[in-house]
Amino acid sequence: MAMPPDDLTPSRLTGLSEAEAARRLALHGPNRVSERRTRRLPQIVLDALREPMFLLLFGAVGLYFAVGDFAEAAFLFLGAVATIGLGVAQEARSERALAALARLAEPTARVIRDGAERRIPAAQLVPGDVFLVAEGGRAPADAVLLSGDVLSVDESVLTGEAATVLKRPDPHLAADRAPDPPGASDSPWLYAGSLVARGQGVARVAATGKATRIGAIGASLSALTEGPTPLQRATRRVVRQLGLFAFAVAGSVLLIYGLGRDDWMAGALASLTIGIALIPEEFPMVLAVFLALGGWRLAQKNVLVRRSAAIETLGAISVLAVDKTGTLTRNHMTVASVWRRSREWDCAEGAPGDPEPKALIEAALLASAVRPLDPMDRALHELAGPGALGERVPLRSFPLRPDRLAFIQAWPDGDAVIFAAKGAPEAVFDLCRLHGAARAGLEAVVADLARRGLRVLGVATARRAHDHHADPGDEAYAFQGLVAFEDPVREEVPPALAAAQAAGVRVVMITGDYPATALAIARRAGIGRAGGALTGADIAAMDDASLREAVRGTDVFARISPDQKLRLVEALRAGGELVGMFGDGVNDAPALEAAHVGVAMGERGTDVAREAADLVLLDDRFVSIVSGIGEGRRIFANLRFALAYLVAVHVPMAGLALLPPLLGLGPVLFPMQVVLLELVIDPVCALVFESRPASRTSMRRPPRDPGEPLFGGRRLLTAAVQGLVVLAVVFGLHLLLLEQGVPEAQARATALIGLVAANLGMAGVLSAGAAGADARRQRPAFGLIVLFAGGMLAASVWFPSFAALFQAEPPGLLAAFTAAAAGLAAGLGVGVAALLQEGRFVRRRAAP
Repeated sequence: MAMPPDDLTPSRLTGLSEAEAARRLALHGPNRVSERRTRRLPQIVLDALREPMFLLLFGAVGLYFAVGDFAEAAFLFLGAVATIGLGVAQEARSERALAALARLAEPTARVIRDGAERRIPAAQLVPGDVFLVAEGGRAPADAVLLSGDVLSVDESVLTGEAATVLKRPDPHLAADRAPDPPGASDSPWLYAGSLVARGQGVARVAATGKATRIGAIGASLSALTEGPTPLQRATRRVVRQLGLFAFAVAGSVLLIYGLGRDDWMAGALASLTIGIALIPEEFPMVLAVFLALGGWRLAQKNVLVRRSAAIETLGAISVLAVDKTGTLTRNHMTVASVWRRSREWDCAEGAPGDPEPKALIEAALLASAVRPLDPMDRALHELAGPGALGERVPLRSFPLRPDRLAFIQAWPDGDAVIFAAKGAPEAVFDLCRLHGAARAGLEAVVADLARRGLRVLGVATARRAHDHHADPGDEAYAFQGLVAFEDPVREEVPPALAAAQAAGVRVVMITGDYPATALAIARRAGIGRAGGALTGADIAAMDDASLREAVRGTDVFARISPDQKLRLVEALRAGGELVGMFGDGVNDAPALEAAHVGVAMGERGTDVAREAADLVLLDDRFVSIVSGIGEGRRIFANLRFALAYLVAVHVPMAGLALLPPLLGLGPVLFPMQVVLLELVIDPVCALVFESRPASRTSMRRPPRDPGEPLFGGRRLLTAAVQGLVVLAVVFGLHLLLLEQGVPEAQARATALIGLVAANLGMAGVLSAGAAGADARRQRPAFGLIVLFAGGMLAASVWFPSFAALFQAEPPGLLAAFTAAAAGLAAGLGVGVAALLQEGRFVRRRAAP
């Protein structure tokens, strides 16, 4: 494929213009292999119609039609449609939230357009675009490598082979050369979806979307669909079990009416009513809405949820293992000072003019990327000024290795080659073969700089007479000096750390930095106890049991390698902690996957880290995850209140449907009354409980036990007892009126008034939250629900045509007022009792 001519010097690349990119995007379409699968409105409606409750409702409609009660059938049909409409509206709302999250989660690419570097959604890449690739990133399109390092690339997504292959730049690719097959070594071709395991470079897009190799085979990295969360699976299991129980009870009632009273039609209506009342079909809907909208609300706090199960776990995190750079600090490095030959120069006002520091800065610049991605490389470029390297281009680069924590870059010098190295001081000392007193003296200088909270790198150079492509590690390096970088702690970090600690969340810092630097930053941020730092060397000398004990009393871990992060996560987990792990690099993926909640960086994180993580911080700020923990606790608490409300309101509905036939009485509820109640229950759950604000004390409590279920047996029993209280009040009032000779239709209307009042009273208390919580956001929605319920109730009781449909007669004002007052009092009492009981659960958990 022919490559348009361009100056390939990295500092001079211009790329496409925005106008030309827009033209090509319209011509070739977005760079997507497949679109995200969404549930369209017809599919949502069909799924709703398959729910057991709606099948029962339509069965009831058929029965009313069969006996000629067309008005009842029409009303019940409209009620069923309205109930389905509410469910569909909530599903559509959830789908919109999920679609918004999918847009946030789309991969991005760093492109050069109009001569400027910018980050754009990968979907906007077009053929001819020039983009940057770096270690840990996935190629966003099929492309040709133009310049940069020799890349090590994993193309297993296309080849199935896990071994990496080398990719060499070829800026002068022949126009008639066909693309090399995936897996070919020493090829300049990069393929969409392949992972850059090592190195960085500049590439030009050759094909996008379905024209790529991965598009041609119909694969997509984003086509994986997320299954239901553990909580959703458990809830569906409970609903299935209750559904079977409901059908068994409904069948028994049908037999009681048919065999005992010889009234099969009345038995069929009674059994349908019981089935509709018993099946808690709202449970799955409530969970789906809460998780989808919870993910959307977390995204508003710059926490992108990649796996919904993380929402269930987020509020229970007991330990946050965080990186230093960019999370606690600003991730904007500046060169604070340079040290060379026993003298230190301050760089706060810019590069010193003396020859000695200038020589050190030039050597450090030669050991930095020409188009820098690393914050320290950028700081050196800023200090040296624009154009400091001129038009010079390195011959090759040698990235960091676990056994050599230094970056080396080779530069031509006539027939000779100059190697510039920059990295961890001890790695540079090793390259320079420094020992004894000379090394000890330099280590003392490094320790002094580190105690000031500065990050220190060593710089060295070597010269080789002829270029023979051998590894540069064996050259004789000359030590050039030390460069000290400053990355201040973010202003919002200390109060955010204090908030996390007040919530019972322990924060530990894991960094590759020098121990003294790590401790200085930890003190400024507010991390750490009286003890010092545990280093990578210390960890390497420990067995697993010793490490488990050591992590209990240590909050700062320094000079940690990526594989040791995994050991630390496993040690924390073994100690009973629920771990949230931060990571941004390629080698952080195992630790992110091992943690209960893996947290990747959205701005500076690699694609590999983001794929392994459960959450992505869109702004890379620690305060966002603390806010996310609070949001996770709010979502979990509101789910509990919503499910408690559902159980509590279904118990009296089921009781009022089941007890009359067992006692030989006429029915209290018909399918129409149950539909009316469902029209109140669904909006309360979806609109009121979902947006219920967190209690002001939610972030002053310890995290919940991770083994504690969302709705365990004790809470289920409590909610059932509260429902029984409402049932006793409403059914007791109904029996009292019947004993006083009140007509059955009036007693039925009175019971409905009491039941609706109890439901609204209970919802009003629970939705307002615990003492001190601000419930102003709920008041408009709840007020509308009260008006709707009151209007529907008044129509069903006092408007003759509607009352006939509900087989009700208007009760006397005193009876109606008594029922409303008794029901409201029962609902308010049950709601207050639920809040007090929840408070006892919380206090019991907080007790030592």
